[in-house]
Order: sequence, then structure tokens, then C-alpha cells
Amino acid sequence: MLDIVVPVYNEGGNIEKLLNEIEEKVRARKRIVIVYDFDEDDTLEVISSIKHKYSFSITLVKNRFGRGVLTAIKTGLKLSQAEYALVTMADLSDSMECVDKMYELAQQGNDLVCGSRYMRGGQQTGGPFLKKILSRLAGVSLRYLTNIPTHDVTNSFKLYKRTIIDRFEIESEGGFEIGMELAVKTFVHGFKIVELPTTWNDRTVGKSNFKMWRWMPRYLHWYIYCIKNTWFRAKHTRR
Repeated sequence: MLDIVVPVYNEGGNIEKLLNEIEEKVRARKRIVIVYDFDEDDTLEVISSIKHKYSFSITLVKNRFGRGVLTAIKTGLKLSQAEYALVTMADLSDSMECVDKMYELAQQGNDLVCGSRYMRGGQQTGGPFLKKILSRLAGVSLRYLTNIPTHDVTNSFKLYKRTIIDRFEIESEGGFEIGMELAVKTFVHGFKIVELPTTWNDRTVGKSNFKMWRWMPRYLHWYIYCIKNTWFRAKHTRR
């Protein structure tokens, strides 16, 4: 079973399109876990009116750790009951065509499967120019400096094995850094990571809540954490 965790914030204009994409393109046996912050979220009314038409079950979960996308993802992962959990956004930015392959790679023994915009075959369409440049720079340079097996460490579109979810305490404090934190910790502690190319498209409905300047110090924290721990381990291995 695969749990697909979707944090939402007034995604009434997008959620049906996402569920249709999942129904059409994801063959794996699955459950959708929708995590919301407040009862007035317009996503809930839409789901209530359409959930009967899908072959998979849809579970609505209220954010248990406060408000915001990070705590919504944390809630979804922690309450997931499946052996594997995928995190994706409700804004149709992630490519559902990749999900079955991600699931297959996880079943082959990989603990974390990363969707990658920056490896060969990956793509990114739209979005703020500076955000794209910094994200690409962080991902590609961290791979070069540490050999972490992904070119796109900041991407939230990742599939986690239950082992990873249960193994690590989540320390992230804001934004989407949770994906980077778990990828870095998975790598530093010797678990298996693999990536595959994905296409990311900027949202067409609604407004992004990405706050680059506020969250950048936290991304930098995990960037340095990865370098320090990788180089420390390499230094002591040579002794």
C-alpha cells in the first residue's frame, strides 16, 4: 500500500484535477491522505462532493502540529499507516506519471526515492527565477561536494519507506525544508537513496505560499549539516 500525502490550503480549485490525475496515472494500490489546517478550508467541501467517484479511499486529517505546510507534511507522514508514503502538492506541480516508477524503486530496496528536476531528463517550468537558480545551485553543488545520490535535495516530491519516517525525529521549523532534512539524514546515516527525473510545473490556480527569504537560513542549515557530517565521516574512515 502507498499513502499519498497531500497538504492543502484552500486548494478547492486544484484538488479535483489532482485526484483525477492520480486516478488516471497511478496504478499502485493507494490511499490519499489530505492534511488541512482549518475547518473552513475550501478544499474540504470539494472533496466531500467528489470522493465517491474514485477507486481509492480519501482520508481527511486535520494538522496536528499547528498550521503550515511543514507541519501538514509531518502530520501526514506520522499518521501514515502504509509501508511507503509519497509527498506531493495539490497544485499539480508534480508529475504523477512518475509515481509508479518511484514505488517500484522503493520496493527494490531503496529507502528514499527522490523526484529530480535537475538530473538528466528532469524539467522545471515556470516559478520565480531566483528561486529556481538557488534551488538548482543547492542541489547540484551538494551532490558534487558530498556525493548525495540526488541532484535535487530541496524537492518535496519524495517517496519514503516507513523505516525512514519512523527512524528520524523531524527538526524542521518552516516551509518545505522537511524534504531536504529527511534526504540529508537518510544519506548521512547510510540508508539507500535513488532519484529519477521528474517534471515540475508552476501552479496555474491559487497562490504559492513559498517564502524564500524567511526559509533560506533553514535550507542552509541542512546544507551545512550534510557537508559537515559527510566530510567528518570521510575523514575518520581514512584513519
